Amino acid sequence: MTRIVVTGAAGFIGSNLIAGLNARGHDDIIAVDDLKQGDKFRNLADLKIADYVDADTFYDDFANGHYGQIEAVFHEGACSDTMEQDGKYMMANNYTLSWHLFQACQKRGARLLYASSAATYGGSDTFREDPAFELPLNVYGYSKLLFDQRMRRECGIQFERTKAGRTHQVVGFRYFNVYGPREQHKGRMASVAFHQFNQFRLDAKVKLFGEYGGYAAGGQMRDFVFIDDVVAVNLWFFDHPAESGIFNLGSGRAQPFNDVASSVVNAMRTLKGEAALPLPAIAEQGLVEYVPFPDALRGKYQCYTQADLTALRSTGCDHAFVDVQTGVAKYVQWLARHA
Repeated sequence: MTRIVVTGAAGFIGSNLIAGLNARGHDDIIAVDDLKQGDKFRNLADLKIADYVDADTFYDDFANGHYGQIEAVFHEGACSDTMEQDGKYMMANNYTLSWHLFQACQKRGARLLYASSAATYGGSDTFREDPAFELPLNVYGYSKLLFDQRMRRECGIQFERTKAGRTHQVVGFRYFNVYGPREQHKGRMASVAFHQFNQFRLDAKVKLFGEYGGYAAGGQMRDFVFIDDVVAVNLWFFDHPAESGIFNLGSGRAQPFNDVASSVVNAMRTLKGEAALPLPAIAEQGLVEYVPFPDALRGKYQCYTQADLTALRSTGCDHAFVDVQTGVAKYVQWLARHA
């Protein structure tokens, strides 16, 4: 049976990956995480795993061959708080630990599929997997970029499937704005859709940032990608072990935050049997509130992102990504069931 490791297993993307693997019949899964935040257990409670291992002990034990033959490691464990200012902590978690894991995977013959981030692009207006466009705005983005750079150095620029003499797959996914089930533990770092669902439940309105960066209120645009699509692309690469490289994982479609807000409001109205409304009517009825852009984010905020999917498509991955309206409606239905 194929044995798989998922780090960050109780987190947002990690737990959804396990759910996706379970749906395929894979349950020989070693779940690795740090459950100091105890309520994250809920993300694992309905999943099938073979073992749970604390992150403090896993990495050294894996390097020493303690877990036998591992087919692949989905490395989602990281500090993902873009507001974290402790650079030493960030680099230890997101760079050094990942580098040691890469070395262990190569030694043990395991494939490595890991989480990078669109934060590597930072202040750029072009989102293509090219060093010319990588301009991180915070230490989180830099920690992810440095590991990508190390993988390029070790495995070749875009890996060209595999570098001569190295046969084990390495794939980095530059996640854009991921949203969907199992992110409730993330606090302020949870998606806009998650926060707006709860705002609407409590106050019958949602909140968005006002004008900033040359964009009108709620007009800042991001590439929002539904978690089911993220899982599908990860599993596509798991099915294609000859494909290696660093790839954008977004929908390839930039949509304004206003689209998220109207999608949340209309999905909630649908649950109550009420008709959907266009954005002007939503604003007119006070169902959306625009708040001043926070000073703490000025100069550190991406007002526009849109994944260039050229490299991803060149592998033969033709997965079709849902738009915000479709994904958010599905997510709100899930949240309503689990509220």
